[in-house]
Amino acid sequence: MPLLARLKAFKEFHTGIERIRDAGGPVTMVRLGPSRLVPTFAIVTSPQGAHDVLAASDALDKEMVIQVENRIFGDNLFNMNHAAWLSRKRALQPVFTKKHVAAYAAGMAAAADRTAGRLVDAGEVDLDGEMRRLALGVITSSVFGLDAGDQARELAPAILRMLEWNTKRGLRPVRAPIWLPTPARSRLRRAVAQVDAYIDDAIDATSDPDHPADLIRQLQQALDPTTGRPLTREQIRSELYVFFLAGHDTTATTLTYALWALGRDQDLQARVAAEVTALGDRELTVADVERLPLTIKVLHESMRLCPPAAAIGRLALRDVTVDGYRIPAGTNVIVGCYAMHRDPQLWEDPLRFDPERFDPERSAGRSRWQYLPFGAGPRSCIGDHFAMLEATLGLASIIRTALIESLKDDFPMAIPFTLCAAEPIPARISRRTGAPERSPR
Repeated sequence: MPLLARLKAFKEFHTGIERIRDAGGPVTMVRLGPSRLVPTFAIVTSPQGAHDVLAASDALDKEMVIQVENRIFGDNLFNMNHAAWLSRKRALQPVFTKKHVAAYAAGMAAAADRTAGRLVDAGEVDLDGEMRRLALGVITSSVFGLDAGDQARELAPAILRMLEWNTKRGLRPVRAPIWLPTPARSRLRRAVAQVDAYIDDAIDATSDPDHPADLIRQLQQALDPTTGRPLTREQIRSELYVFFLAGHDTTATTLTYALWALGRDQDLQARVAAEVTALGDRELTVADVERLPLTIKVLHESMRLCPPAAAIGRLALRDVTVDGYRIPAGTNVIVGCYAMHRDPQLWEDPLRFDPERFDPERSAGRSRWQYLPFGAGPRSCIGDHFAMLEATLGLASIIRTALIESLKDDFPMAIPFTLCAAEPIPARISRRTGAPERSPR
């Protein structure tokens, strides 16, 4: 692949990795310039390669450039190297068990019911904007114990600016020193200060015993199993950054894609609505999730075609073999989730939205490593239970009330950090026949 084509592939990152795979195979070395100036990348797009990279924390760690750049926001579970991450993960894991996360189900379902009423009242909406509003509301109420009022919504542009800055800088072949004053860095610092102030206010609010910020209190009570000490305020703030920045973004995009896809397939949408309606006209609970198999398959298929992480990065700390290929130490290794999820060698008719491909019978024999919506291996997403519970209750609650008609046949994507809609996703909404009135507050 010529140099200009390689540079373009990195600029158009998610689809670009597909082109790199098609040109070079399941493990492709990519050089974007002189090795003394620009790091070499290995693009991995096979299930065996994904396993070799993501299961090998001793040989491949989170030290590639985009993760190092992310440390401007503090050390957290997303960007720590393995040694530091392991202790932090053990401290935080009890906060994110299925049992503990279930406590947030009522708030998630209530927020989704209010969103459904608001969508119906609006008539025509941007699905992406509305799902971001819903997910941000769930995060701010469950994590921060605050209402998603104007202050929280005003943070959305600041969050986007931070994510875009990190990703663009991390993927840039040559980067100016971080201390160099530029307009972009000035905007970044203002955005960081804005989010910092919001998080600090939320932490301070927990001094009131009646304040409902349960998750922050859980973080304050968590003990490092190595030292026996609680997390510092700075460590808690760094973790809250991840929950705030990525937590609402990923779930919002999954819900947006699912609603857009159902809005293009009315028969499938009717089946999902029937599944939820059978549970009765009441607020959904965590116990209902196991009775929503089709709803869950719709979400799985949405994350296949629009995975939260288009790619997962590591740095080779020593020479390592990946799917039979030797990767030299110092190579930036990228596992192309988006490319694998759409690979015709791995999936039948891969571009078709087909939730039934996740039926147990059709999934038999499928590699665990070809479908990575939450990553895999020891560094898989700690918030996967929270995200799936929120998405399941959200999609089910909305579809039983709102009839969705998508107004666009395509879903353009961009990567400011996680994969998301590149532009508004318009839809026409009406009340589903027989659906009760729901408050849009």
